[in-house]
Amino acid sequence: MTYRQAIRYLESFIDYEKAVSWSYAESLRLERFRGFLKTIGDPHESLRCVHIAGTKGKGSTCAFTAYVLRQAGYRTGLYTSPHLTDFRERIRILQPRSHRQGVTEFEGMIPRTALVELVSRLRPSVRRFNAACRYGPLSFFEIYTALAFLYFKKQKTDIVVLETGMGGRLDATNVVNPLACAITPISYEHTQKLGNTLAKIAAEKAGIIKAQRRLGYPLSVISAPQRPQAMEVIRKTCSRMSARLYTVGRDIACRCAKDGFTAKGLRQTYPRLRIQLLGAHQRINACVALGLVESLHAFSFIVSGDAIRDGIYAAQWPGRCEVVRRKPLVVLDGAQNVASSQVLVKAVKENFNYKKLILVLGISSDKDIKGICTVLSGIADEVLVTAADNPRACAPGILARFFTTKPVRITANVTEAMHAALRLAAPGDVILVCGSLFLVGEFRNEIIRP
Repeated sequence: MTYRQAIRYLESFIDYEKAVSWSYAESLRLERFRGFLKTIGDPHESLRCVHIAGTKGKGSTCAFTAYVLRQAGYRTGLYTSPHLTDFRERIRILQPRSHRQGVTEFEGMIPRTALVELVSRLRPSVRRFNAACRYGPLSFFEIYTALAFLYFKKQKTDIVVLETGMGGRLDATNVVNPLACAITPISYEHTQKLGNTLAKIAAEKAGIIKAQRRLGYPLSVISAPQRPQAMEVIRKTCSRMSARLYTVGRDIACRCAKDGFTAKGLRQTYPRLRIQLLGAHQRINACVALGLVESLHAFSFIVSGDAIRDGIYAAQWPGRCEVVRRKPLVVLDGAQNVASSQVLVKAVKENFNYKKLILVLGISSDKDIKGICTVLSGIADEVLVTAADNPRACAPGILARFFTTKPVRITANVTEAMHAALRLAAPGDVILVCGSLFLVGEFRNEIIRP
């Protein structure tokens, strides 16, 4: 099997990140995935994991956590989704290294040869299981999660940082028995699947919180600041599962300073912390990660203040308020709901000076299109609407209807939108590319291509 054949094989399974219409409760079946893992030896049972769910900031929090653990000397697995340009971004291992060594984006991606080997190994098991499974065939995400578990086990990782895909309660990653969990800010997203209230969405996210009877310690849950409805659900879930809840703002403090920020964690205070990721919200994500790492002390993971300081600064997470070009200034961000769009607008205003802002926007059709466009319209001077190469992408013509007071141009695809934006931009302008991560990934791939 070649690498291209392996990718085609993976893409032959249903991918709910791209599917337009499907039933959440009927399609995501943990019974199915647990059954499949049993047939391949339950590789997840030997992994020591931390598990992160939420609406905004999951990936950034995973990155902060993984880079700190790597800096502390631990061989750290990192499983995230979706990817920007390459499937292999989702499965990574960060090797221990000196703080003097540089880091590269998406370092530690699973090698092509390893991916091909694992796909070849799993294919007969998948075929046999799907032929007999009464819950329907495995999905792309389930098979790729199984690949990740096998790879992390084979590579003898010390710890694995897992990001949920959608929700949490029914997500394939929720088969693990984590050492600690984190819940990042919860807001309205995937309401057709997760529910139309914050309480319902929070219940799905909090589904990763489990009673820990085998580990000898109650589960530690670190939460970002939440709206009252979401926090009440998290608090009640922790109480029901006898888990210990720690929140940023109450148990973990973050105070800004001229030379960065100071965080008061669960174990000590960390002055003069700095991050490379832009936006005040990233400091909150870093504090969630800090609390998560500190909670691992109960399991003999020793992380020094220097490791926290160096790891938080080293963390990279492309596609989130990322500057990919300076002349003109091009900023990419995967803001894909109203709350994340509001955070993005604030981050742009605080971090960039510009004469005119050219907005390149593409949104998935299942998002709050009107709400997102309303928020971003307030910052845009000119608008280019487009669509990613994804069945879920909203038609550009529909997006254009929500920008009645701004010059708006409809483009057929991301490449056309990129060239049009670069022609429009003058010195001192900024091009902001946002909406779907699929759009951001395509644009990023085009503009940084040699």
